[in-house]
Amino acid sequence: MESLCCPGCLAVTEAIVEHGLTDYYKFRTAPAAKADDAQEEQAILEQLAIFDAAELQADFVADEGQLKSVQLTLDGITCAACGWLIERHLSKVVGVTQNSVNVSTARAMVKWDPSRITLSQILKQFAAIGYTARPFSAEEHEKTYQAQHKRFIKQLGLAGLMTMQVMMLSFGFYFDWLGNIDDTMAKYFHWISLVLTTPVVFYSGSTFYLGAIRAILARGVNMDLPVSVAILGTYFAGIKAVMLGDGNVYFESICMFIFFLLSSRFLEHRARFQAAEITSNSMQYIPISAQLIHDNLKTEVVLAKQLKIGQIVLVKAGDTIPVDGVIIEGSSYIEESMLTGEFAAVSKASGDSVFGGTLNQSQPLQIKVTETLDESLVSKISQLQENAMAQKPKVAQMADHLSQYFVFAVLFISTITFVTWTYLGNEQAFWITVSILIATCPCALGLATPSALTTAMARLQKAGVLVKQADTLERITQVNHIVFDKTGTLTTGAFTIADEWYAPKSDKTHIDAVVASIEQYSEHPIAQAFVTDNTLNVSRVEVIINQGIIGEIAGEAYRIGRAQFMPCGIPDHLLDATVLVSKNEEIIAAYWLTDALKTHTTDVISELSQHYSLSIISGDAAKNVFDVAASLNITNAHHSCRPEDKLSILTNLQTDKNVVMMLGDGINDAPVLAQADVAITVGNASDFTKQSTDIVLLQDHLVQLPLLIALAKQTKRIIKQNFMWALGYNVMVLPFAIMGVLTPWQAALGMSLSSLIVVYNSARLLRFGQR
Repeated sequence: MESLCCPGCLAVTEAIVEHGLTDYYKFRTAPAAKADDAQEEQAILEQLAIFDAAELQADFVADEGQLKSVQLTLDGITCAACGWLIERHLSKVVGVTQNSVNVSTARAMVKWDPSRITLSQILKQFAAIGYTARPFSAEEHEKTYQAQHKRFIKQLGLAGLMTMQVMMLSFGFYFDWLGNIDDTMAKYFHWISLVLTTPVVFYSGSTFYLGAIRAILARGVNMDLPVSVAILGTYFAGIKAVMLGDGNVYFESICMFIFFLLSSRFLEHRARFQAAEITSNSMQYIPISAQLIHDNLKTEVVLAKQLKIGQIVLVKAGDTIPVDGVIIEGSSYIEESMLTGEFAAVSKASGDSVFGGTLNQSQPLQIKVTETLDESLVSKISQLQENAMAQKPKVAQMADHLSQYFVFAVLFISTITFVTWTYLGNEQAFWITVSILIATCPCALGLATPSALTTAMARLQKAGVLVKQADTLERITQVNHIVFDKTGTLTTGAFTIADEWYAPKSDKTHIDAVVASIEQYSEHPIAQAFVTDNTLNVSRVEVIINQGIIGEIAGEAYRIGRAQFMPCGIPDHLLDATVLVSKNEEIIAAYWLTDALKTHTTDVISELSQHYSLSIISGDAAKNVFDVAASLNITNAHHSCRPEDKLSILTNLQTDKNVVMMLGDGINDAPVLAQADVAITVGNASDFTKQSTDIVLLQDHLVQLPLLIALAKQTKRIIKQNFMWALGYNVMVLPFAIMGVLTPWQAALGMSLSSLIVVYNSARLLRFGQR
C-alpha cells in the first residue's frame, strides 16, 4: 500500500477503487497526457474572465470616456524594484495607456482602452511575471497583508532560530571553544551547519529568488538579483567545501545575511502598512447601510450603495450619514472630522448640505439624497488619494532608474573584482565578491523617495489636506509667490448688505423681490445676501460668470451685477457699489456689501508674508478688495478682475520668473488655477473648481496651508537625506569590500541597517508638526 500525499489524493484514490476503475492503471503503457501550455494559459484566462463582466466591474472600474481605470491589490511586492518591473512590463502591453505602482500600499493603478484589451488580459500580464493582481477591496487587501505578515514571521522566525544554532557552532571554531577537535568531528559540525542552513536558504530566502526571477521574466534586473547570487553562491561553495573537505564555509554568514535582510524588509513592510493605513482610513467612513423612508413613511434598511438621488433616508442620533444630501427635516450637530480634521461638531438645519461618512450626534434627521454613494465626497476623496499615491513624481522615477543602473554597476564591479583577485592568486576572491554583492545592494536607494512621499501624504490627509498628485509636494518647495482669490478664500463669502440706494419713486420692496428672485439662479456667494419669501416668476435667465446675471420678470428685462455689466451710464456716486441693478437699460438700485475674514486668515497671512510675496486677485469691487488687503497688509491687490484678467495677471507673474501658488474657490477661478504652478482650493469650493486643482484643503479655511508648505520642504529634505545616506553608504563601503576587509556577515548587517535608517528617517514625517 503506497502512502498518499494529502487527503485530496486519498479521496480520489478511494473513489477509483470503489468504482472498479483500476484497470486503466494496470494496462496503460505510458503516462497520461498532461495539459499543454496553451491549455494552461486558456484555463488562466477562463478563471480571470469573470472580471470582464460589466455587472462586476461596476463596483471597482471607473469609466473615463473612451478609457477605463482600476485599482488593483498586488501580492508578491517586496521592494521598490518590483514596482519598476511591473510598470516596465505593462508599458509594453498594447492597450494599456497608463500604469503606476505604489509599493508602499502594494497597489497598482491601471488605465486601459477596452476596445484593445480586456481587464482579464491585463491581470494575466501580472501573472506572467509572477505577481497576483486582483481588483482592490479593503477586505481582500487586509487579507493579503495578513498573509504576507504571517509569511514574513515564519521566514524570519526560521532564519533567526537557525542563525543562532549555526552561530553557536561557528563560534566554537572561531574562539576555539571546542578545543582541539579532529578533522572528522570538524566535518561533522560542518554537516550539521549545512543541514540547519538549507531550510533558511530555500524557504526564508525564497523571497529574494522569486524577486530575481520576476526581474528576469520582465527582461530587467533588480536588487534581488545580486542578493540571490550572493546567497546561492555562498551556499553551494559551502557544500563543495564540506563534501571535499577543503575550503572555507560561511553558513553562519548566509543565515545572518538572510535574517538581517528579512528583518529590514519585515520592518519596512510594517512601516509601509502603518503609513498606508492612515491614508486608507477614509475607507472606514464609507457607510454600508441606510434607513430608507418609503412613501408610506415606513423605513427599510438597505445598502447605502443602492440609494438613488431623490430618495429620503432617516439618520438617527449617533448614526453615520450614509450619503451626501440635504436636510429636509430636523436639526442636529454633525461631527465632520473625517473631512476637516476638526472634532468640533457643526450645527446643521433644514436646507443645509451633509456628507456621507460624517456622524449625526444629537437629533434624528431626514435627508434627501443628492449624490449616490459612488459619487459621494468621501468616495471621491478616497479615490483621489489613491490616484495621488499611485503616481510617481520625477524624483521617484529617477530613483527607480538609478537603482537599475546601480545594480548593473554592482554586478560589473563584482565581476571585475573576482577576475582581478583570481588572477592575482587570492584564495578569498570568491568571498570578496560575495561581500561586494551583499554590501552594495541598493535597497535603501530604492526606498529613499517612495517611503518619504507615502508618509508625507499620509500625514497631510490626517490633517485634512488632500494631495492629488505626489509631485505637487516637490513643486511647492519652488514656490516664491502666493496669489489668493478674496471671496470664499480669504473671506467667508457670507455677504451682508451694508448700504443700499434706490432710484427715486421706485418700489423698494418690489426691487428687493426682483433681485432675490433672479439671484436664486446664481451660485456666486453674493447671491446669498438677497433672500425673500416673496418669490417672483423669472424667465430667460442667463448667468455671465464674474459679470452678473440677466433675467426677465413680467416682460421687464433686468441686469444684476458689477458696473461693467450695466448697459447704460452709471452716476459717479454709484461706481463703487458692489452690486448694481438695471431695468430696461436704466439703473434702479445699488447695494454695498461687506464680507468678513475667515477664521485664522490673519494669522496665516502674517506667517506666509515673512517668506513669500503675496497678492490678491479678485473680481470684487475696488473698495472691498482694498479693505481686505489693507487689513492683511497685502500691498499687491487687483480688483474687478474677470477670469481672463486673472489669467493675464498670473501669467505675467510667471513670466517674471515667479513660481506661483494660487488659492481659489469659485468657477471663475478655474482657468487661473489651471495655469498656476500649484493650485489649491478650500473645502467650500465648487466641485468643478476642485477638479481643476492639485490640492484640496478639506476645511473651509487656510489654517493648514503653513503645515502643507512646511511639510513639503521637510519631505524634500528627508528625500535628500535618504539619497545622501543610501549613496554615501554604498560609496563608502565599496572600497572596503573590494579590498577584502569586509566579511559577508558584516556586509549583511550594514546593508540591512542602511535600509532601516532610510525607512525610519522617512517615518519621522508622520509626526511632523505635532506637539
